[in-house]
Amino acid sequence: MLWISCFPSASLFLLLFMCFSGQNGGENDQSTDIISVWEGDSISITCSMKGSENEVGTYLTTIIQPVNVIYVSKQNTSYILPALANRTKYSKDGRNLRITLHNVQESDSNIYLCTKFIKSKGHHIKLSGKTTIVVVKAKTSEVVEQSPLYVNPQQGQSISITCALKSSHEDEGFYLLKTQMQPERVLYVSSQNGSTISPAFANRLEYSKEEKKVLITLHNLQKNDSDIYVCAGMLKNSPFLSVNRSGTMVLIKEVEQTHCSNNSWGIYGLIIVSALLFFVLICCTLYHVDMKKYFQKRKPNAVYEDMSYSSRRNTLIRANTYVTDN
Repeated sequence: MLWISCFPSASLFLLLFMCFSGQNGGENDQSTDIISVWEGDSISITCSMKGSENEVGTYLTTIIQPVNVIYVSKQNTSYILPALANRTKYSKDGRNLRITLHNVQESDSNIYLCTKFIKSKGHHIKLSGKTTIVVVKAKTSEVVEQSPLYVNPQQGQSISITCALKSSHEDEGFYLLKTQMQPERVLYVSSQNGSTISPAFANRLEYSKEEKKVLITLHNLQKNDSDIYVCAGMLKNSPFLSVNRSGTMVLIKEVEQTHCSNNSWGIYGLIIVSALLFFVLICCTLYHVDMKKYFQKRKPNAVYEDMSYSSRRNTLIRANTYVTDN
């Protein structure tokens, strides 16, 4: 029997999901993946099947206007949503169930939840698993407007990203998602202005919401914050996420190199000054040594010259006397 739940709004379902998803004996996998692709591409979602003897089957379910996309039992019997039957394939790889959706459309943008049912004491118990946010960027429609397209701040600086809806739409919530390098959910803001912020940005994010617009400011940016940030909106009476097709490319400039360069110039200057001082010291030392040696040798040389002169003069006198006597 298929498990299909209906809730009055997606925001109510999200609230219940966040409140109760962690109350299944610690067996839940509460990780979240982000997948961002263009229309026409393929995506794969992996659900863990831990091989429990009491396992009944595994579901992949959408959270926005919940429906079962696929159900695979332990005996490998399956059900696929008819609307997706010709685009959905699955395979088992050990304890994992891999679901592949081909030729994705904008309407496939959604939040997908892996759930597993086990049998205990004659009852079926639901265990919530991994959540996957799928962002399919349409090549034409643009319900969610986003700015700027590109920013290039330095490390430690701040940026602001604006997410807004066109006037004919009304939101139930906004997401800001990192979609490429390190995919993660940065921020979720509900229509009632409740919010969930990623731990990585817990002390670095501020936002303000006014009607159909959210202004998000990220502070003290670091190198690993470089990514493509995409605004996604949950719209009233819409069965899927509406996303901005371009997003905001954030590329953080490293400042360590500049500091390193300044430090290097300072070190080079210190080395040059030290070398000059050392050179002057050596010159002064040599100069004093040479002067000392000069003065030490000058007096003996003068005496030696005088003695030599007297000796030569005496010799000449004797020689002349000797010649005269002859």
